[in-house]
Amino acid sequence: MHGEEPNFYGDEATGYGPVFEEQPVETIYPEESPEAKITMSCRARANPPATYKWMKDDMEIDVNDEGSHYSLVGGNLVISNPIKTQHVGKYSCLASNMYGTVISQDASVQFGYLDLFSSEERESVYVKEGQGAVLLCAPPPHYPAELSFRWILNEFPTFIPLDKRRFVSQITGNLYISKVDSSDSGNYSCIASSQSISKSVFSNYIPLVPLAERPIRKYPADLKVKFPDTTALVGQNITLECFALGNPVPEIRWKKIDGQLPANHEVRMAGAHLHLYNVQFEDGGTYQCEAVNSRGKDYHTARVSVEAFPEWVEHISSIEKDLSSDYTMSCMASGKPKPRIRWLKNGELLDRKEMRFSSLAFDDSGMYQCIAENHHGVIYANAELRVFACAPTFEHNPVKRVLAAKNGRVVIECRPKAAPKPAFSWSKDTELLSNSTRVFIWEDGSLEILNVTRADEGRYTCFAENDRGKANSTGSLQVTESTKITLAPANSDVKVGENTSMQCAASHDSSLDITFIWSLDGRVIDLHKDSQHYERTPNGSSNGELLIKNAQLKHAGLYTCMAQTTIDNVTASAQLVVRGPPGAPGGVRVTNKTDKSATLQWSRGADNHNPISKYTIQYRDSFSTDVWKAATTSPADVEGNEETATVVDLFPWTEYEFRVIATNTLGTGEPSSPSLKHKTLQAVPVVAPSDVGGGGGTSKELTITWTPVQPQYYYGPNFGYIVAFKQQGNNEWMKVTVADPQANRYVHKDSSIPSSTEFQVKVKAFNSEGEGPFSLTAVIYSAQDAPSEAPVIVNGKALSATEAVVWWVLLSHPNIDGYQVKYWRNHEDSEGGAQRVVVPGTKDHTRLEGMKANSNYLVEVRGYNSAGYGPPSKHLTIHTKKAPPSQAPRITGHKLKGQSVNIAWEKVEPMPDEASIEGYKVLYRKQGHSTGTLYTTSKLSIDIPLTADGSLYVVEVRAHTEGGDGAVSNPLEKILLYSPSFGFTSL
Repeated sequence: MHGEEPNFYGDEATGYGPVFEEQPVETIYPEESPEAKITMSCRARANPPATYKWMKDDMEIDVNDEGSHYSLVGGNLVISNPIKTQHVGKYSCLASNMYGTVISQDASVQFGYLDLFSSEERESVYVKEGQGAVLLCAPPPHYPAELSFRWILNEFPTFIPLDKRRFVSQITGNLYISKVDSSDSGNYSCIASSQSISKSVFSNYIPLVPLAERPIRKYPADLKVKFPDTTALVGQNITLECFALGNPVPEIRWKKIDGQLPANHEVRMAGAHLHLYNVQFEDGGTYQCEAVNSRGKDYHTARVSVEAFPEWVEHISSIEKDLSSDYTMSCMASGKPKPRIRWLKNGELLDRKEMRFSSLAFDDSGMYQCIAENHHGVIYANAELRVFACAPTFEHNPVKRVLAAKNGRVVIECRPKAAPKPAFSWSKDTELLSNSTRVFIWEDGSLEILNVTRADEGRYTCFAENDRGKANSTGSLQVTESTKITLAPANSDVKVGENTSMQCAASHDSSLDITFIWSLDGRVIDLHKDSQHYERTPNGSSNGELLIKNAQLKHAGLYTCMAQTTIDNVTASAQLVVRGPPGAPGGVRVTNKTDKSATLQWSRGADNHNPISKYTIQYRDSFSTDVWKAATTSPADVEGNEETATVVDLFPWTEYEFRVIATNTLGTGEPSSPSLKHKTLQAVPVVAPSDVGGGGGTSKELTITWTPVQPQYYYGPNFGYIVAFKQQGNNEWMKVTVADPQANRYVHKDSSIPSSTEFQVKVKAFNSEGEGPFSLTAVIYSAQDAPSEAPVIVNGKALSATEAVVWWVLLSHPNIDGYQVKYWRNHEDSEGGAQRVVVPGTKDHTRLEGMKANSNYLVEVRGYNSAGYGPPSKHLTIHTKKAPPSQAPRITGHKLKGQSVNIAWEKVEPMPDEASIEGYKVLYRKQGHSTGTLYTTSKLSIDIPLTADGSLYVVEVRAHTEGGDGAVSNPLEKILLYSPSFGFTSL
């Protein structure tokens, strides 16, 4: 019925089945790996040692097959010269010995790769300044899916810095620029990197060309990067991405729709990343990112679902069980979704949902595995079940010598190894024992004696017998004096910060050591960890007094002293009352609110044995979320017996939260938890804009400016401004509405507005509730008229190949701020690319520089003031002179002539498009100086006087033409002169 008894289940059996110490893991083999092999690990502890075999996709691998790429090294599987089409798959290892077989967790082999980007040229991206841009990365085919992305500008390693304006998505690799400006011009390349195979590739360059636009327009926030619905695993870290285009650059804000953002969150990348660390189930929910700028807002919501990898709640462990006994193997796992449980015996799948044995047979012995699995992963629990039968033996666990305290209780254990379970009996000395009111033999064979006396001392023998044999073992019982508390602790009452002590002393058997253990409200006090507050005499002494130092509120409670020997223990307790500042009030809530007040209600906290004398109320608002401020209340002083008060002097239409703090004669306690956030009711604005002024601007305009009202003074929704103005002497005010609460100017355009005319202006705020008071009235002036006349150019002429001068007649207009002179080459340049010079209104001429040689230039002049530019003059044509010679004079020699030196050079021959030579300029200067003596000559040599100051001098020669000075003589041909006492040296 039970099968044949295996020979390895004898009393001396010391072997055991395989237990994994190393199992195969998921492996990604880079296709370009220089190491042409893959090693899958497998090692099991077993006695006798285990043998191994491997499975691929549930088929056994024949490592001895001719031409096989597989070999076994110990338990490890080595794949030589791996081939993608043959060796990708799911692998598992089986370890076996005479006790059974276990199978490892599955591990896949995949081939990792990252192809090159497409070689096709990337098209240029043209974007107006102020608009947003998206540059697509388009990463190449790759495995595994995870890549990281960076972008370079123009050349490696100039990485694009990421800030509020620029963002790289780590999901798509795309580069987002919220607002393009001229500095963004350049060639961009996406770098995709695979950490798994340590490889990076670069895309072809994408030219980004910002297009100038004046004025730069503003655009509302527009979310372009939006995180998807996301599933996270418990304990995992995840990142949600959001990024918006817009001008001004949008702010990114995050919130959780169904509660507060988790404490374990961090916002990074200037708001574009929300990191959630160590995600828990309660972190699941709907998250929202909002992008805001002064032109508008955009938002996006998506769900974060939290699931869990399987985890054991209860699992099997190795066990020996008696033949024919009942046994149930139990495995329970948590996870989300709920894991499915499978069972294996010796590596073979069992078609059973539970492992329940009603009468164990030898054939039930073996290696069992339960496997819990959901779509996130698999966990294994392994155990050996050994079914055995044997006669009782006390060889490994004889009956022991036992000590017991007088009047106490004692249990003498009887634990032989035996299967099936034996019958038990006991004797004391020669007397057979039976159950009574004081003596009882338990079902497991243990002997219990109550109310122990000296007469119970002696030798005790346990007898065990089953159908395979019988055995006995003898121990002894010795009775000691019981432990008694002789000095019990007494109740005590202290204030916070004071010291006190708890007495405790005990008598005990002199042959035993005594230890005192103190506990507070049932929790043992760790005297080492909390030595700052607790101290007592060393263990071993009969005195266990406990000193409590610098008592705090947390030290109040029931103190219990336990006097303990190895045989018995006894306890005594006393209460410690600690009086101190009050505890935090609870349940703060707003019961009523108006535009400027809120009525609060709370419940009393602990008074800590000292009556509460008063309450303090604090608030913080949406404009200063980090600072708690003292609130003004009605009544001004909130007595300690109150549980309600009204906070006054609040701002209308402002979000507040409140907290309450209690105080007594011993101090001020901790604040309550904050109330929920409440917004006061709206009201008419009472604050007017400040610094009202303006004036100037373009012709036919009246520009009015002010400092906007701060948001805390909006007092209600739909906040804006009413701007009123009238011309000096008029009785009727014109009024316009400006709906933007952040606006700081209004420009009134009207063709009938006279220039430079005095106006009175004032501004007031309004919201949904009504209008506030006007500001003080300011006096400003309408814009000037732009010049209406074009200047008359008197003359202009070329000074050289690169410079010219132009003169004009000053305009008679009374308000000319200056003149703009514009010049461009007649046929080669467009007027839009012309060079410009601006000069003050008092100046009637200017020099034009940076011109091209031998070219026809058109020149125009126009006047301007704060209202704009007047009409241009008629065009003047100026022809620049030919360029000076590009050939430098070559110095041919130098001769000493008395107190001078003669320097000679070769004649310079100008090219056909260069100006004729008019002469030569010779610069004679000290070495290291930029100035010196300049000589001019039409000859090909010159005498230069020598000085006697012992200095080194340099001589430079260049040709002179109407187009300017030509190239300087070659630096290698400069002449260094040294003349102490009229000596001469050429270096």
